[in-house]
Amino acid sequence: MTQPEDAPVPTRPGPAEVFAYAPAPESRAVVDLRSSYGLFVDGRFVDAVGGGSFKTVNPATEEVLAEVAEGTAEDVDLAVAAARRAQTRVWSRMPGRERAKYLFRIARILQERSRELAVLESLDNGKPIRESRDVDVPLAAQWFFYYAGWADKLEHAGFGAAPQPLGVAGQVIPWNFPLLMLSWKVAPALACGNTVVLKPAETTPLTALLFAEICRQADLPPGVVNIVTGAGETGRAVVAHPDVDKVAFTGSTEVGRQIARTVAGTRKRVTLELGGKAANIVFDDAPVDQAVEGVVNGIFFNQGHVCCAGSRLLVQESVAEDVLARLKRRMGTLRVGDPLDKNTDVGAINSATQLARIRELSEVGEAEGAERWSPSCTLPAHGYWFPPTVFTGVSQAHRIAREEIFGPVLSVLTFRTPAEAVEKANNTPYGLSAGIWSDKGSRILWVVDRLRAGVVWANTFNQFDPTSPFGGYQESGYGREGGRHGLEAYLR
Repeated sequence: MTQPEDAPVPTRPGPAEVFAYAPAPESRAVVDLRSSYGLFVDGRFVDAVGGGSFKTVNPATEEVLAEVAEGTAEDVDLAVAAARRAQTRVWSRMPGRERAKYLFRIARILQERSRELAVLESLDNGKPIRESRDVDVPLAAQWFFYYAGWADKLEHAGFGAAPQPLGVAGQVIPWNFPLLMLSWKVAPALACGNTVVLKPAETTPLTALLFAEICRQADLPPGVVNIVTGAGETGRAVVAHPDVDKVAFTGSTEVGRQIARTVAGTRKRVTLELGGKAANIVFDDAPVDQAVEGVVNGIFFNQGHVCCAGSRLLVQESVAEDVLARLKRRMGTLRVGDPLDKNTDVGAINSATQLARIRELSEVGEAEGAERWSPSCTLPAHGYWFPPTVFTGVSQAHRIAREEIFGPVLSVLTFRTPAEAVEKANNTPYGLSAGIWSDKGSRILWVVDRLRAGVVWANTFNQFDPTSPFGGYQESGYGREGGRHGLEAYLR
């Protein structure tokens, strides 16, 4: 059969048509959002003494999710008193094997309610559901499983024959990994026999409050975990409380300095996990495509809201042009949009305040002469959004190469020799993490030995494991979380 002469000529579909992604939203129905939440003190949800409250919003839409009680110094007093009673009368007297049962139970419930937790985390935080589902929630459960195993083995941890708990731990966590940072703090504290007063970030309190429900579901004794929501004043009340024995904080270096000044001269033990400006070093013998994936993961994971983000890319001059071309091509495939869509790679910026900070430093980068590039992408009309961005022509004097932006912004610098790479990588007041990409094991070990960073990844980035300690040097804080080392901060 022949076609008529005026029949349209069939054409091959273009790449956009072949690889178009249909929306694949995760359902919100799995989350039972309340209109308002109280504080969690002594095993019960209670109103704040002063009756104050604040709103938590979905950063992708600016929709108000819930009204949350705002704790005051009086509320912190009640929470610390409840924690002290539980610690001295129940929790510290309980054999380690019995404490372990509660931690194992919490870990299993985290797994059972993982979908609910992942959706709530993405709603409140703005991160893609794939990250909440595949990284945050599974790792949180792993942390509780891991420290449950230590609860009856503390005398074998290397901190004395009969180590004792410190008492009440005051813990303040950030908004970038709300549930995961909670697990990093709460799990080792409970395993060691301490009780907890936790202050979650004011922009992301909802998974902490769901965790309070999980504590009740696990029949955790009242007062062992207390959660007081609020802003900076609430956190300061927790840190400064005279009956708190241990302070654990993850957040900005500026607030970390304030905490260090507050506890100076007291008997309190302190761990601080603060900012970072990590160097991701790509050598000329690196597997380039693998390195590009690591660079993308290092800076665009969680919208760059990562203290150990690889925000400075150091590339050997001989391969810089090739690496940058492949990086831009890969950035062009990143999908920015609805955090609950399973196809989304880059979600919403957590708050209007953080978005303003990212915009300010990006404009400074351009003003100081760096060249800015972002892939073509349409940002949603509502919410807080910033496109994946890379700056080239960056020098070590640029603010974008020195200051933590805490967003999806990458600064690219070049080097010629391994010694120059180390010198540039160490040219920072921070010291939290770094990455190295090379096929030569000897080169990797040579560089690692000279980098001033608490964690160095080789041919990978942003890999976390509860058995491995994490922490930094210089303005990135002090102390270690994770692994056997993470027990030391909670034992006398």
